[in-house]
Amino acid sequence: MASMPALSETSVEGLHEPLSPVLEKRLRRAVLDHTATEHRRSFLALVHLGIPGGKEVAHAHREDEPTDPWLRTDIIHSMRRRVGVPDPIVWLTRSTAAKPEEIGAGDLEIEDVDLRWLAAARQAFREIGAPLTYVVVTRNAWLDPRSGLSRRWKRLRYRND
Repeated sequence: MASMPALSETSVEGLHEPLSPVLEKRLRRAVLDHTATEHRRSFLALVHLGIPGGKEVAHAHREDEPTDPWLRTDIIHSMRRRVGVPDPIVWLTRSTAAKPEEIGAGDLEIEDVDLRWLAAARQAFREIGAPLTYVVVTRNAWLDPRSGLSRRWKRLRYRND
C-alpha cells in the first residue's frame, strides 16, 4: 500500500507563516482602517482591491442584488484595472455573526459571502496568472479562508512604523 505524500507548505493555497513584514503591515492596516471607518453593527459587505492605506477600490455586496460567479469575477477584473497597482490585495470587510459580548472569543467563522468572493477573486487572478492574497476583515481580525491563517487584536491603534 502506497503512502500518501506529506503536505508541503505549498500544498495548501493561501497565506502561510512567516508573512513578510510588508504584508503583515498591510493586513493590519486593512483591519485598522475598517475599525476606524465602520461604526455600525450591521452593514453591507464590501469587497476591496488595492493596497490598504493606499490606493484601493471597493464594491458593495448586496444580498438582494442578483449576481453569479462570472459577474463577480468580472467585477474583480474591473476593480483590478481601475486600481492600477502592482500586487494588489483583495479583502472583504463585513460584520461578524457574533454578539458584541462574544467578539474576541473563538475563531472567525467563514461565511457564504466570503467564499463567493474568494471564488471570484481566485478565478480572476488565475485568468491573468497573478498570485492572490485574499482575506476577510472584521473589526478586530483578518482571516485567510483558504489556509485558516488569521490575526486578532483586542485594541488596535494607529502607530508610526
